[in-house]
Amino acid sequence: MQHGQSRVQSLLINPDAHPDLPTAKAAAAAASAANLNIDDIQGDVLIGMKKNKELFYFFSIANARVFKRKLATDILLLITTTTQLLSVSTQPLTAHTIAFSQTGLKTLGVTDDLGDPAYAGGQFADLGNLGDPGSTNWVPEFKGTNIHGVLLFASDTEHNIHAAVAHLDAVLGNCVTKVYTLDGAARPGKEAGHEHFGFLDGISNPAVKGYESPVPGQAVVEPGTLLLGETGDTVKRPAWAKNGSFLVFRQLKQLVPEFNKFLTDNPIVKPGVLTPQQGSDLLGARMMGRWKSGAPVDLAPLFDDPALGADPTRNNNFTFVHPDVALATDQTRCPFSAHIRKTRPRADLGTPEEAVHHIMRAGTPYGPEVSDHEAATHTTSTERGLAFVAYQSNISNGFHFLQKAWADNANFVHAGTGVDPIIGALAGAQRVVSGLDPTDPTKTLTLTTDFIVSRGGEYFFAPSLSAISGTLAV
Repeated sequence: MQHGQSRVQSLLINPDAHPDLPTAKAAAAAASAANLNIDDIQGDVLIGMKKNKELFYFFSIANARVFKRKLATDILLLITTTTQLLSVSTQPLTAHTIAFSQTGLKTLGVTDDLGDPAYAGGQFADLGNLGDPGSTNWVPEFKGTNIHGVLLFASDTEHNIHAAVAHLDAVLGNCVTKVYTLDGAARPGKEAGHEHFGFLDGISNPAVKGYESPVPGQAVVEPGTLLLGETGDTVKRPAWAKNGSFLVFRQLKQLVPEFNKFLTDNPIVKPGVLTPQQGSDLLGARMMGRWKSGAPVDLAPLFDDPALGADPTRNNNFTFVHPDVALATDQTRCPFSAHIRKTRPRADLGTPEEAVHHIMRAGTPYGPEVSDHEAATHTTSTERGLAFVAYQSNISNGFHFLQKAWADNANFVHAGTGVDPIIGALAGAQRVVSGLDPTDPTKTLTLTTDFIVSRGGEYFFAPSLSAISGTLAV
């Protein structure tokens, strides 16, 4: 326990709509049967979008020799394992995660090829593949490859996080330089678990074999989809990289007042059925593929169903297949362009569902709630958004693929669909999307504003605890 103190409540949130994490006992049994060492895997990799308060601490290494020593004697003792996070009794006051960029590993003298070209080049070199309009909107500190690593601090209070940061600052001294920090937090009250547009987030994370049991409709992936060197990872890796995972970080600014104004100005019209507000809500739900409650439009096509949204045994139990319509042409329930359909096509790519292009999303909202002034003027004046985090064993098959090949591809799944209206980006160009109006699926809507603006990020590798002690710290 951190500083000799113990917990009485979880540092994590647990929205009703999310599948519960496995108990430590159940996870241990499943992991043992699958020969998966969850005591060696950093806890953030498999936890999903359940962080309450979080701080991202990006750093460069000023003195590699001293840092390596501190990594062995101090930092390693603070890193939180998967097992620790699964029980309140073993959770620290503040969970710690550490990950390194390619530049960071090289600074530590580790030159092995981890087998991931996107990671090796860094995100700044990859921005042309991600739909960003150059680096115009990027946080300056993310431009280039000067960030060597990131420390993630997670807890249920800001006080705990600040105490943990202060402790680590004192331990590390001048051997690292703080480059940039970003504070994240679950939104307040009943909005906990929802991103700033208002939609419940993280519902579609996969279940990992050897760690947890799936709920109905949840994608099931081999551990090697997320973890290097495990079953399902087909790339040649150095032995020490086993049980590590590539961490993609993106700071995604959300233009919430502008998004809300767009919905108000473009309601779906069904006279005698929908009020203007209901028409606007329906447009937003069809752009996302889910209502704000988490209920999928495929199962609740006209009105939100909060009970459905809150039920993890039902809110993912659909495939887009319905016996009364043709899968390849029907968009009355869910548009082909909807965010959740673009990023998890389910039966659109056949059954059983493909299990390669999955990631574990573990991000956290950042920034304040929309002010009355912003709401009244329909203009963002204070930055807010999502500190996007995704774990995978292969960035090219994971985040990179989902963004470029699916979300930014106007002809996926079908020609003329348009890009994902939520995260799809065309380097700042306007986006034409079809299928959003269920009364006329051929109707197109032109989006002239990117409601999500990339502020940049970096690609990192979150090593196992044994890799830290046996390779990085020696």
